[in-house]
Amino acid sequence: MDTQVVIIGGGPSGLLLSQLLNREGIATVILERSSRAHVLSRIRAGILEWGSVEMLREAGVGARMDREGFVHDGTYLTDEDQMVHIDFHALTGKRVMVYGQTEVTQDLYRAQDAMGTTIVHGVEDVRILDLDGAQASVEYVLNGERKRLSCAYVAGCDGFHGVSRKTIPEDRRREFERVYPFGWLGILSHTPPVSDELIYANSPRGFALASMRNANLVRCYVQVPLSDKVEDWSDARFWDEFSRRLPAQAAERLVTGPSIEKSIAPLRSFVSEPLRWGRLFLVGDAAHIVPPTGAKGLNLAVSDVFYLHQALSAALKAGDETGIDGYSGRALNRIWKAMRFSWQMTTMLHRFDGEDSFAAQMRRASLRHLAESETARRDLAENYVGLPY
Repeated sequence: MDTQVVIIGGGPSGLLLSQLLNREGIATVILERSSRAHVLSRIRAGILEWGSVEMLREAGVGARMDREGFVHDGTYLTDEDQMVHIDFHALTGKRVMVYGQTEVTQDLYRAQDAMGTTIVHGVEDVRILDLDGAQASVEYVLNGERKRLSCAYVAGCDGFHGVSRKTIPEDRRREFERVYPFGWLGILSHTPPVSDELIYANSPRGFALASMRNANLVRCYVQVPLSDKVEDWSDARFWDEFSRRLPAQAAERLVTGPSIEKSIAPLRSFVSEPLRWGRLFLVGDAAHIVPPTGAKGLNLAVSDVFYLHQALSAALKAGDETGIDGYSGRALNRIWKAMRFSWQMTTMLHRFDGEDSFAAQMRRASLRHLAESETARRDLAENYVGLPY
């Protein structure tokens, strides 16, 4: 073999899997179609479940996160001027960490470079072959030259549009999808947050989220129609609409400033089954997409890595294939629970075009139930901080 595991995709899930395997003496090669600069320019999730925090520490990449990340004990859910506090720590004994996905990716690249891992950027026309044989192989084109790697296993960490999922025959895949009729317009701005914890705001004008990366860098969102374009939204228009959707006491603390990044992300729920096809395993966005409302995207990828790292380690070091045989089922069990939670949060907090007055009343009733029921708050908190692996 040329290597033991070929990892397709140089985002955080592929890098984390490689980091964990390398620390156990298992050789990997990472293939990534984009440049490193492009990978690091992606603005993504910023909330880490505590299980993800512990995984990054286990991988030896938690030092900067522990220095610079912000530990949060809870969050707020609001309906106009009613604010309900969900105290994660009091309800579950756990917390979450605010630390951006870009920072996680930077930390993983540094660690992988220090280990001397082979990371090949700019690959094209990737083909995954021989998955039912004694060894798998991966072909790709680099600088116009076709190359080939043989390996024991292939990990598909190449996202929703990657080749890995499509390698599984269409008649053997089951795909489940819910596309939401709106997106999130998000901006980054060097301004202070309006609250020391996140605010998920439901209003008659639509959803808004007040989030942050640190004490002087906020990530804020408003729900917008899918027909909107970034160019339609000046900074002034964004801040005006954002403030209108916040509770008055939060809006009074709002400090505005120029955006340093602005983008619109569509929302969808998507799962593809199975996650294993012969010697190929799907990880992260290659297998599933969640709306960002539940803060589960990166965290689900980390839990996939947890299961697959254990399985590959046992197979390659001890010849025990129990874990790889059970990977798809174990990972999907947790994935579907996170899907349910993300769908529930999305439905509870967003206004849908064409909805009747009953839908708005259900959202208000859901928030009142959270305000009055510790059991309801605990259920939300348990899912938000992350279900056990």
